Amino acid sequence: MPDRKIVIIPTYNEKENAEAIIRKTLSLSGNFEILIINDGSPDGTGDIVKNLQKEFIKRLHLIERSGKLGLGTAYITGFKWAIAHKYDYIFEMDADFSHNPEDLIRLHEACSNNKTGAVVGSRYITGINVVNWPMGRVIMSYYASAYVRLITRMKIKDTTAGFMCYKRHVLETIDLDNIRMKGYGFQIEMKYTTWKLGFKLKEIPIIFIDRQQGTSKMSSSIFGEAMWGVLKLRFRKILPKQPAS
Repeated sequence: MPDRKIVIIPTYNEKENAEAIIRKTLSLSGNFEILIINDGSPDGTGDIVKNLQKEFIKRLHLIERSGKLGLGTAYITGFKWAIAHKYDYIFEMDADFSHNPEDLIRLHEACSNNKTGAVVGSRYITGINVVNWPMGRVIMSYYASAYVRLITRMKIKDTTAGFMCYKRHVLETIDLDNIRMKGYGFQIEMKYTTWKLGFKLKEIPIIFIDRQQGTSKMSSSIFGEAMWGVLKLRFRKILPKQPAS
């Protein structure tokens, strides 16, 4: 039986990108499916996805939430859904084409190695592969990852990356209800937890291109949560999820 692969894409006001990212991803070889987590987008993103579901029956899935509840909670919702539906490989990807959907194939190939638990689509493993970002944001992101490596001792070059592939067993082992950071710090916490539980993290190089359509959701408060959260994370005991009694 072929691997079952689901790409989780959180959305909030992504009407300019939603149809294009869905069509591109579902056109790839490998029979990818998509789960959109839409946080009550007032711009009609949810309606666009619903219309496309009529065309991509059983390949395009939608969870609608009542409001903007945060990137981390969106992914946790998606992870739990994917685990319940027994997908073998579970991906994270942005809706705005900053991640190239064609790289999903490379992420899957790297993650299919028996020794690898999760794969990071890395902007920094071969230098700085970022296009169209202001220099200040590049510097902030690059040195944020250096800071995380210093505090956590992880060897990952791109600790804040949001382009990921996990094996289902890894996400089943993580106590998802104990993941505390909600913004971009969520990405750091997930990688750190994966690593502390003994799973191998692998990085492959990607080129990150800043969004051409729509509005960025990044803010200084989101970044601040990540930086302070890392200090707390370093001294927290990470335990695997306990089986239900």
